[in-house]
Amino acid sequence: MIDFEYKTTYDVSDLRHIVKILRGEGGCPWDREQTHESIRREFIEEVYEVVEAIDEGSPEHLREELGDVLLQVVFHASLEEDAGRYDLDAVADGVCKKLILRHPHVFGDVSVADSAEVLQNWDKIKRVEKHQATVTSSLESVAKSLPALWRAEKIQKKAAKAGFDWDSIAGALDKIDEEAAELRDAVASGSGACEELGDLLFSCVNVARFLKADPEEALRSACDKFISRFSKMEALAASRGKKPEELDLSELDKLWEEVKSI
Repeated sequence: MIDFEYKTTYDVSDLRHIVKILRGEGGCPWDREQTHESIRREFIEEVYEVVEAIDEGSPEHLREELGDVLLQVVFHASLEEDAGRYDLDAVADGVCKKLILRHPHVFGDVSVADSAEVLQNWDKIKRVEKHQATVTSSLESVAKSLPALWRAEKIQKKAAKAGFDWDSIAGALDKIDEEAAELRDAVASGSGACEELGDLLFSCVNVARFLKADPEEALRSACDKFISRFSKMEALAASRGKKPEELDLSELDKLWEEVKSI
């Protein structure tokens, strides 16, 4: 029999104990087989599900999804504990020390005027803490695992703090035109199109930054809008006894324009 007490309500210490049981002798074969790498994708998916719950505005769904993320944190810490390197308490110790260090206006004698100054101090402290002696090192510190649009945005923000930025959105918009022209040339020549496409997308992120718009959110909204319009277009075609795949591109374009005007 396992050493476990069934309760009406459980807490974080119980979660740690349950994970220990699952990964221990006589526990779950699947849990015992997992590594950081094997459940890496699950961690990412759970975080996205938290974001979805936030977007839904559902506190109950959010609580559930936060629990799934917490499980991932506890599980990964358990793997390290079994390896004899550190445990969940050490993880908590590290983040507590980080929070204290990066909030000298709360835990020290530093004065700040507003949240903008808080962020400026945070960046300075972080660069010292991470031994980022150059701007390049701070750019390289942006996680490669981030969605590319977010990574581009963070890199651009760090470069902008070093003075490498357009004076206004006009420069960023002109850059889009320039990169679009270079993409057309690359497509025509049959060489370097992918690289030029990347440059164009990077330039679009610059515009999003000037607009104070989240580039991921902007693209997500565009995807949702496309699906909504396509659904209406499909319904319009069906009302005329047709399916989209039975129509040529010019007919589909006409339906699309009809839907846009509705």
